[in-house]
Amino acid sequence: MIRVRRLSVAPVRSLGLLHPESIELSESGVLEDRRFFLVDDQDHLVDRLVAGGLVRVGSWTDPEATRLRLAFPDGAVVDGPVERGEPIEVSIHKRVAVGHVVVGPWAAAIEPFAGRRVRVIRCDAPGGTRVKEGRVRNAVSLVSDGSLRRLASAAGRPDVDARRFRMLIEVDGATAHEEDGWIGGRIAVGSAELAFTKGVDRCAITTQDPDTGLRDLDTLRTIIEYRGITDDREVLFGIRGEVTRPGRVSVGDEVRVVELADPATRRALADASASL
Repeated sequence: MIRVRRLSVAPVRSLGLLHPESIELSESGVLEDRRFFLVDDQDHLVDRLVAGGLVRVGSWTDPEATRLRLAFPDGAVVDGPVERGEPIEVSIHKRVAVGHVVVGPWAAAIEPFAGRRVRVIRCDAPGGTRVKEGRVRNAVSLVSDGSLRRLASAAGRPDVDARRFRMLIEVDGATAHEEDGWIGGRIAVGSAELAFTKGVDRCAITTQDPDTGLRDLDTLRTIIEYRGITDDREVLFGIRGEVTRPGRVSVGDEVRVVELADPATRRALADASASL
């Protein structure tokens, strides 16, 4: 039986993960997930590709993103209501994130971990940095314990921490890359229903230790060595998709396959996987 092992959200993109016991999924995903992000003086995204140490800072917000709390390694906390400043639009991986600069002490507190001047941006709409062409894309993501075991084996390690991949849902009880077989179909978990559409293309952030942000494992090379790379130069690990029925998902919930892709789609997906 496949069950939810851990849930992970990041109210501020690239900062440390929260692990709630349950999440409420809307069509936009978890309302407080990635509701804030950081930019530099040139309005360029500041994430862990340029500042791995950001992961050492924890964050929390409410579903309406009206309050923001940051927790730092030395025990310091910066907490308060969110005041919106000037509007801003930022290009993020072929998407345009629309929001407002957050007025207050948070940016200055984060700057030592970012290694540069930053501004904190609050997305105007839930789904924030995942909004494209007016709707939220890839509202949910998932990885299995079987896939992590396969990666650990290929890397010659006893285990690989799933937090490297910053997936919304981690599940136990699956075989290696069993979740890939759910692409094109639907699964039910808790009271929600999800439709997964494709694999997740990984980046260098997965090479970083999820506690320190320091690079300590070449995940990309390892995945390529045992899985290959797609014709589009994507390094796939885990799956992503949409919420087709909003609901609550909790740690321990069973994952049930509602519908698999039709035979023609499964053959096409199998052919694509064979090209990896």
